[in-house]
Amino acid sequence: MPSTTYAVFRNAILAEQQVVCTYDGRARELCPHIIGTNKDGEEAVLAWQFVGESSGRLPQWRCLKLANVRNARARDGRWHEGGSHKTTQKCVTKIDLDVNIHVRKLR
Repeated sequence: MPSTTYAVFRNAILAEQQVVCTYDGRARELCPHIIGTNKDGEEAVLAWQFVGESSGRLPQWRCLKLANVRNARARDGRWHEGGSHKTTQKCVTKIDLDVNIHVRKLR
């Protein structure tokens, strides 16, 4: 059974909404692109963080373990996408939903 946080991120992907949350104690504003589980079977999301707190420069891709996400909520706002990937993403190994494959191609 997916967690409540998983449902927030999954629904945000379907609606192409932003997600505001805290991850590892830092405020994040991001657009989730791919959700599912990682190689360890943990719920995970690949998201484009466009603003908020970070240890590095923003914007950038983030791989979030959903067990470490707090106070997630979806909101309307401009959809942000990252640049092209130079390598295959390894964040989500068992993909449940991908905005580019499952959402946009069906519209």
